[in-house]
Amino acid sequence: MIGSLIGLIKDKKPSLVLLEVSGVGYEVHIPLSTSFQLPNNGESTFILTHLVIRDDQHTLYGFATEEERKLFRTLIKISGVGAKMALTILSGINVNGFVQSVINEDVDTLVHLPGIGKKTAERLIVEMKDKIQDVTDSPELSGSAASDNNMLLEARNALVNLGYKSNEARKILDKIDTTGLEVEELLRQALKSLNK
Repeated sequence: MIGSLIGLIKDKKPSLVLLEVSGVGYEVHIPLSTSFQLPNNGESTFILTHLVIRDDQHTLYGFATEEERKLFRTLIKISGVGAKMALTILSGINVNGFVQSVINEDVDTLVHLPGIGKKTAERLIVEMKDKIQDVTDSPELSGSAASDNNMLLEARNALVNLGYKSNEARKILDKIDTTGLEVEELLRQALKSLNK
C-alpha cells in the first residue's frame, strides 16, 4: 500500500495531480479541497494517499489531511458509494461540514452535493451515524458544536415553518454570529436581518 508521497508537482488540475517522485510520475486523483491546498507546478509537496486496486486498474487517491483520507476510506465502505462519489462528496463539503450533517441528520445539505439524491443522502446519514468517530477525533464535534448545530437546525426549521425555503433559511443563518445565542434570540436576529 502506498500511504503517502513527497515529490514535485509536474501538472495540477482541479481533480488530478501528477507528482514526480524520484523520477517516477504518479497520477493522483484528489478532491477540490486538497487541490486548493497544493502549491504551484514545480514545487514540492507531501500528500497522503489511498490506493484502490481493481482487476483492470490501480488508482491512487490523494488528500491534504488525515481527516479527509479517513472520511474517504469510511465512505467507500458504504454500499453504493464508490471512490468517485466519495471524492465528489469531499469536493463539495469539508469534513466537519459532512460530520455535522450526519450528526444533525441534515438531508438538505447532502442533497446539494453533485450526484447525491435524497435516498443516497438518507442512506449516508444512517450508515455513517455509528462511524463518525472513525472519521474525526475532534472533541468539539461532539459536545458544544453538536448542540450549536442542533440549535441552528431548530432555528432553520422554525424559519421553514414561517414560509422560507430551507436553503434561504440556511443563507440567513449563515450571516449571523451565533456565538452564545439561544434559539429565540437567533430567530430574532434572523428576522431583523431580513427587515433591513
